[in-house]
Amino acid sequence: MTSAVQPARPGAVFFVGRAVLTPLLWLLYRPRVTGRDAFPSEGPVLLVSNHLSMLDTVLIASFAPRKVQFLAKASLFSGAIRGWFFRGIGAVPVERASASDSQLALQAGKDVLDAGSVFVVFPEGSRSHDGRLYRGKSGAAWLALATGATVVPVGVQGTNRKLRDPRSGRRPRVACHFGDPIDLSGLSDLPGSHGRREATERMMSAIQSLTGQTRTQEFAEGSNGA
Repeated sequence: MTSAVQPARPGAVFFVGRAVLTPLLWLLYRPRVTGRDAFPSEGPVLLVSNHLSMLDTVLIASFAPRKVQFLAKASLFSGAIRGWFFRGIGAVPVERASASDSQLALQAGKDVLDAGSVFVVFPEGSRSHDGRLYRGKSGAAWLALATGATVVPVGVQGTNRKLRDPRSGRRPRVACHFGDPIDLSGLSDLPGSHGRREATERMMSAIQSLTGQTRTQEFAEGSNGA
């Protein structure tokens, strides 16, 4: 079993990278960003977002009002320079081959939240290649109920540049919407897995309200673990 790695806090690399990427994103995609004013200014925050492409993480990290941390494949940390870079931006290295690895990833996320930081999770578990919002896994709900973190839904749009509006044939404008915190009060008192299922449903419903995606009860292809 892979051992858990204590997550690093974002350092100077994060701020330099964001300073470079933010104007570049504005230039390339002219993203619409909403909801920043209502973002919690302190305390642990769990961001739950839909997942369309690798650009999602960059977009959220660049426009969230606070420093954010996220999971990254452990292979990205190989080598001195790459390891220094990904740890410098606060990425959390994880293996993603088995259920035990998924549990270790959740524990790493819990460590980030317990430290009062902001952590990003994609409840679908994998990218949606057709633009639909797939069924959420229970890992994000477990994190929320185990830590008491404020849960903020995020809706990204237009980041998969291969997807086009079926009516106009155009690529949708890139957007990043931060929603109002999701009320999960009382769910941790429900028996068994009922609380996690209800929390997951509230998260996916809140995400869908921000994106307008068509929901499906199927799991995304390639998703595994929690």
